[in-house]
Amino acid sequence: MAELGSVTWPPAPIRTERLVLRQSEARDRAAFIELFASPEVGTYLGGPRPRDELERAVPEVPGRRPGVFVIDLDGALIGTVSLDRRDAERPGHVRPDAREAELGYMLLPKAWGRGYTTEACSAALDWFADVRPDEPVVLCTQTANTCSMRLAAKLGFTEVERFEEYGAEQWFGARSPVTPSG
Repeated sequence: MAELGSVTWPPAPIRTERLVLRQSEARDRAAFIELFASPEVGTYLGGPRPRDELERAVPEVPGRRPGVFVIDLDGALIGTVSLDRRDAERPGHVRPDAREAELGYMLLPKAWGRGYTTEACSAALDWFADVRPDEPVVLCTQTANTCSMRLAAKLGFTEVERFEEYGAEQWFGARSPVTPSG
């Protein structure tokens, strides 16, 4: 994630009840290719990418950059969760500088329906709240993606606006920074 400031990257692996959020490794390459080539995963993300193109383009250690966590279940990648700065040129912002942290996630279809996305995103959001406590996080998804809409609500995101982008209606929500009680 650009502009992490004094935050050390990568952080120590984050362990949840069933998952580990960690930095990408070379052993994750085949699963990254599977993730980006999946027609099911690409449904609301512009479609799948051709596998042969991915075989040529995906680096030996894919996804190794600040803000990207591999979602690891029993030693294997089942998806990714990321916190990136939202592009200032895109619609949907809650800060005057338009550089909010944006939550993103993708899971392999075999991992769908088991609560892994909620578990992984909650852990990433908790980590972010610890290292950047005053920053809101935003999320954008197509309104047609009912699973992501339910996830956004579960994670505490509230609707800010809707707009047309990429030929579809988009839902844009924000999760406010945690405020200390007292």
